[in-house]
Amino acid sequence: MNFSSKLLEEAVDAFASLPGIGKKTALRLVLHLLMQPAEAAEQFAADIVKMRREIKFCEKCHNIADEMVCNICQDKRRNEAVICVVEGIRDVMAIEETGQYKGMYHVLGGVISPIEGIGPGELNIDTLIERANLAETKEIIMAISPTIEGDTTIFYISKKLREASVNISTIARGISFGGELEYADEVTLGRSIVARVPYRK
Repeated sequence: MNFSSKLLEEAVDAFASLPGIGKKTALRLVLHLLMQPAEAAEQFAADIVKMRREIKFCEKCHNIADEMVCNICQDKRRNEAVICVVEGIRDVMAIEETGQYKGMYHVLGGVISPIEGIGPGELNIDTLIERANLAETKEIIMAISPTIEGDTTIFYISKKLREASVNISTIARGISFGGELEYADEVTLGRSIVARVPYRK
């Protein structure tokens, strides 16, 4: 792809570095911004910079938040006795879209994957154990993608929770093995949460 402007090329490269964005799509987005009033492009850039600088991670569940504690953890209507453990923030959004779950969340930040150099220490597991030992916690739902790494993570966490007085369950296998939770349709994901089953090691 030939560019008559180095500035245009650098902008296209920046957009193309985003996941799922190829060079042609990046060029279309950049040209769209270029055709907008300068104020609109500047506001777009300012919004991205502000998000990156000011966004926080909930000190309780590790979800994204505008304050130190996210909106879900602050919501008194949620069931604090149930904690749904997920890999990432997009999984929280996917489950919330189903409208089937009214408990709390805990974002691990990934799954155990020795091949990628991700061990338990790189994940938010210790804070989950702390929450599981609180009196109000009665159930931990393992809503982790059904992959080898996901099953390994569930097994590891269940061993760490052995001393905690909580029930451990997993989402029903409406999600096919090897599938990613965030890509499941809302109906299937919602049913998998509702029809969760006790976890047996």
